Amino acid sequence: METKDEYGNIHEGAMFSKTRLPRHSVPLFVSFIRAKKAKVPVQMLSKKMMLAVMAGFSLTAAQTTTEEYPSAAEIAAAQALVQPYSPVSNVKGKAFSRFVDIWFENIDYATTALDPNFSALAKEGILLSNYWTVTHPSEPNYCASAAGDTFGMDNDDWHQIPANVSTIADLFDDKGVSWGEYQEALPYAGYQGFKYPETGANDYVRKHNPLILFDSVTNDATRLRQIKNFTSFYDDLESKKLPQYSFITPNMTNDAHDTNVTFAGTWVAGFLSDLLKNEYFMDDTLIMLTFDESGNHTHINKVYTILLGGAVPEYLKGTTDDTFYTHYSVIASLSANFHLPSLGRWDCGANILSLVAEKTGYINYDVDTTNLYSNATYPGPLSDNKTSTYTDIWPVPLTKGSCSAGNGIVKVVKETYKGQEATYNYTSPIPYDVVSGNNIGIKYSRTLP
Repeated sequence: METKDEYGNIHEGAMFSKTRLPRHSVPLFVSFIRAKKAKVPVQMLSKKMMLAVMAGFSLTAAQTTTEEYPSAAEIAAAQALVQPYSPVSNVKGKAFSRFVDIWFENIDYATTALDPNFSALAKEGILLSNYWTVTHPSEPNYCASAAGDTFGMDNDDWHQIPANVSTIADLFDDKGVSWGEYQEALPYAGYQGFKYPETGANDYVRKHNPLILFDSVTNDATRLRQIKNFTSFYDDLESKKLPQYSFITPNMTNDAHDTNVTFAGTWVAGFLSDLLKNEYFMDDTLIMLTFDESGNHTHINKVYTILLGGAVPEYLKGTTDDTFYTHYSVIASLSANFHLPSLGRWDCGANILSLVAEKTGYINYDVDTTNLYSNATYPGPLSDNKTSTYTDIWPVPLTKGSCSAGNGIVKVVKETYKGQEATYNYTSPIPYDVVSGNNIGIKYSRTLP
């Protein structure tokens, strides 16, 4: 079944929504699935079982769960019920019309530069030689990529960020730009558990899944089903229903976390091999390969980052861009490219990719990184008092002013925080905090015409 939303986006399987069965219904639902597979006539099923199944299908509202480790029966029930959601849109971008963001783990810039697979891919695109992550460890970087802030996070804990905190999903949905995540080994679309499998070697982990951290996403049945696995990626590729924004997380082996850059390089070369020859996939597509953080917490937090794909002009292939970028630059670039508003956080002042800046006329800042490490973050409510300091105060974003993307602040942020003063100078291209001293003394400037 297909339906269309107000933007004309196609919704597959619209009668299904992400739902969590009541705990007492799960065993009955699993029994129903088994009976169905065994071709047991419906009239032979117990009334109790049928009522439980109908109740499960009637639950249309998503429920954010605090259960870190759902039972095997609950997972099986959800796998049988939940249908991935793959909206399609065709919003023309200034420099690209599809963005695919693929993240790897914990490798220093210099180490990655020596890998033959990553260096070969760089020759097919643009090497970003001055791309910085925003802190350590992993999870706050993933959080930052979705919300433009770390909220003081200095850990890889279980987090559920309140629904009044907006994300890139709000930006995309505001303008009808389709989006999706593809998480390798995710057991079903919208799974909220801490890891999967729950025992044994690492495979899928929640800390590497940006949008699952936010209640504004998990409270929404439709948004949850846009967080999918690799099976859905290949299904969407085959049916030509890839979104205009994708965030791709390989499993803990393929992303180098539990292996090394050689393993990750071999994996990505294989993953992209056919995709780079696929006319549909490559059409006006910009692919970013980057790392969440460097591997050494005492050295600079700069990572090897590549842009490639059909949106990269031939004359730029094999070149290097030394503009200062951070993870926040990706949000700002997406906003500038698709004419989206800002979240009013560190994406507001972030430099935007030169490919996009050349189209919009924006002039990026020069940042003196001589004394920059970017290894810690500022105080916030998600701190464990490891490298930042806990405070119960959630930072307030900008609600007015000019951002690098040039399209103002998203409406939901302006409404939510109306009349409040921004906590930080979010118009800066480099995150800093005067009170804690985080990133203080880093100079930046630009020359306007």
